Amino acid sequence: MTGSTNADLLARAALGAPEGLWLRADRQDGGRGRMGRQWESPVGNLYASTIIRISVSDPAPASLAFVAALAAFDTVTAVAPDIPVQIKWPNDILTVDGAKLCGILLERANDAIIAGFGINLFNYPLLPDRPTADLSSRGANPPDAQAVCEILADNLARRLLQWRQQPLGNLLRAWESAAHRQGSALRVNLPDGDCLEGLFAGLADDGALKLRLADGEIRAIHAADIFLI
Repeated sequence: MTGSTNADLLARAALGAPEGLWLRADRQDGGRGRMGRQWESPVGNLYASTIIRISVSDPAPASLAFVAALAAFDTVTAVAPDIPVQIKWPNDILTVDGAKLCGILLERANDAIIAGFGINLFNYPLLPDRPTADLSSRGANPPDAQAVCEILADNLARRLLQWRQQPLGNLLRAWESAAHRQGSALRVNLPDGDCLEGLFAGLADDGALKLRLADGEIRAIHAADIFLI
């Protein structure tokens, strides 16, 4: 057990650990999600983080959210091919009825991005503000966490290569094809406390979520908590 695989790799990255190093824990007692939320870590699920080193020739680091999302989506569909899943902006993996299966946290220190993944394989936490699920309870028989981590590592390496070698638009279109459909109703909780509702209108060229408001205006969302409604 560790406190947080992300925190552990942030420390190792500061000492020069290379891109591609992965760390997996059976349990965490200090796991974190986006916006500072606690990430519960019962035994059996995947809790793993890796280091990505960014350079001046890479696309904008913020677009790594879509790289990580696609790697997680690829992994869940590989280990549970009979469970339909979808991506919610920027990088949550949900069942088709909106229950959260996977969360991703990206943290930066200098040229290192730590990408942390939590995938609910055999257990799921009960959260007050959103439905959750695990693959086993939905009828899948996923492999153990170590095997899933190895599949995830391969998928992330492949998506990173795409990110670095192809136009960013290719990656964003792949993300859109894996996401909930355009026209889905969304509630957007902004960092300043404001709340918007509208329809999903795809991604902008920089990866911002495009929200169509009731009056037809398209609002670009760069940071928010998103809920399907």
